[in-house]
Amino acid sequence: MKYKKYFRKTSLKQEGIGEQFLNEIASKKPKNFLEIGVFHGVTARNVCELLHSIHGNDFKYIGLDLFGESAENANEVIPNTRFNNPLKQIYFKYILRQDPYSVEAVTYLLKKFKENIHLIKGNSNLLLKKMDMSQIDYVFLDGGHAYETVKNDLHYSKPVLDNNGTVLCDDYNLSQAPGVKQAIDEFVRDNNLKSEIIFERFAKIEKN
Repeated sequence: MKYKKYFRKTSLKQEGIGEQFLNEIASKKPKNFLEIGVFHGVTARNVCELLHSIHGNDFKYIGLDLFGESAENANEVIPNTRFNNPLKQIYFKYILRQDPYSVEAVTYLLKKFKENIHLIKGNSNLLLKKMDMSQIDYVFLDGGHAYETVKNDLHYSKPVLDNNGTVLCDDYNLSQAPGVKQAIDEFVRDNNLKSEIIFERFAKIEKN
């Protein structure tokens, strides 16, 4: 399946990386998908299209993000939400009248799947501990990049792995966020898990 950008910003902009990402998810055929770090919703829309092609309406997508709120952590890598393309600026500001990095804008992008999605605004450090992660079978982890945040997100994603699910972490080798790699390596080692580095970017974590 082709990875579409939907006239928005996405971290999976490198040629071919989006398709490879979707192929990785398709190989697992998850029904209950959690994305931590939704940003403009491009990955969310592509994942929903993929899961719909596999399961019809029998799937669930949950997206967790700050959606514009402060990260409240000086060590976080804050994504640049501004468009370089002036046409995109005009489109969102004057035509859609939306902030693309908002719950409202992402909900609009995912309206085709309104019965399948649940978007949550807030900090994963506070919210994941309140969620029933045992119902999730696939996590795409691309939220806060500070060591403490990644460590927290992985800790609360462990029930997914215990149930033979998958956690796919983005930006494993991101030089400006070394805490991502550190947290992943420690988590895998301390819990006797299996980790595979894919496309020199993603860390796929599963049970041994």
